[in-house]
Amino acid sequence: MSYLTESLKIEILMMTGYETHPDLPPLNQGTISKIEAQYREMGHVRKVPSKRQAVVDDDTKLNLLLALEENPITPARQLARDSNLNYKTVLKILKYEKKRPYKMQAVQELL
Repeated sequence: MSYLTESLKIEILMMTGYETHPDLPPLNQGTISKIEAQYREMGHVRKVPSKRQAVVDDDTKLNLLLALEENPITPARQLARDSNLNYKTVLKILKYEKKRPYKMQAVQELL
């Protein structure tokens, strides 16, 4: 099978898939091109999960932590608005720095 080119292998796979599932609608040429490009690039056609990490530089983290030190009862949503970051990103930064967001609540009146 080493004498077969990659494009020929892909074509054989497509023919086999059509014989196995003839009731499926035919695939769009764009879909086939994307699958072929992915196979050529990665060597497989599995779906690769994307890990999108928020890129936050050290200055932004420092400014966020300084704002929290100035006013420790500031809500995480307010910190996110002030620093132009996503709320979930702020929560991840606080969790990484072992800071616990909390909200002051008056439970009972002190005597």
